[in-house]
Amino acid sequence: MTEHPRRSLLIRRTAAAVAAGCVLVGALTACQKDTVPAKGSSTPPASSAPAAEPSLHMVANGSHKLAFHVTPGRLPAIVLDAGGGLDSSYWKDIAPALAKNTGSEIITYDRAGMGASDEVPGPWKAEDAVSDLETGLKQLGVTRDVLLVSHSLAGEIATYFVNKNPHLVTGAVLVDASLPDFYTDSEVAKLEAANQAQIAELEKQPSTKQSRQLIAVAADFGPAHRAYHQVTWPKAVPATAIVSAKTPFDTPEDAQLWRNAQSEFAAAASNRHLLVAANSSHDIPIDRPDVVLKAVEDMVKTLR
Repeated sequence: MTEHPRRSLLIRRTAAAVAAGCVLVGALTACQKDTVPAKGSSTPPASSAPAAEPSLHMVANGSHKLAFHVTPGRLPAIVLDAGGGLDSSYWKDIAPALAKNTGSEIITYDRAGMGASDEVPGPWKAEDAVSDLETGLKQLGVTRDVLLVSHSLAGEIATYFVNKNPHLVTGAVLVDASLPDFYTDSEVAKLEAANQAQIAELEKQPSTKQSRQLIAVAADFGPAHRAYHQVTWPKAVPATAIVSAKTPFDTPEDAQLWRNAQSEFAAAASNRHLLVAANSSHDIPIDRPDVVLKAVEDMVKTLR
């Protein structure tokens, strides 16, 4: 684990300064900081009995291995996927609460280059992350009834994953997720421009696992997100989109575009819903875990 549970890579602003500790990586703009639960937030309910301990499974996909953590339970299997630069420990409070409240199998994992998983050189590609998740679930014997819970960057993985595996995914909760409608040509151009100077500065600093991941995500950002803008979510797969009150951006224009992308996604099909996490930053699972828990638990009830 490389991250404190109260630390995360957040989208912050298009003018964030590397010298001040903030790094923009496109829609995964990062500003690593301690986050304190917002006023009015609540923590996951305490279990009256010890939750089952997750077991570690090292899954091979080609030449690299990935760490999957599995708490046994029934279907649907809830797969928790953290945002950019974060590993499975991000869900350390939410995962056991979901196991207790739903009785579902709970799966968290470290994407390539994070946590206990191997690094993979070269630009980060959502399609490669989809392959890693597919391989992991197959080797774990999960062949149906998957409920994806995807934060930030993981929304891109979820979107590609569900298009490739509509038979496998029965629902999703997208937590302030990176969604296709956000990536207009003008927004991508703005983010690309901000990336260039900041990544150049980051490359001058000592290389760390985290910085290498940020650089990998930024490497092919423009073409990847112009293509992502054309992708749609299958209408047959229900989804709940949770948007943060503050959004990941400080600039009003970017923040409104983010809100619009979330609301347009939710309005595109009758089996989708939009929730606003009041008093929350982009870090909804930290600031408002209660909102995430209720959304997932409500989705589980509709799937059983």
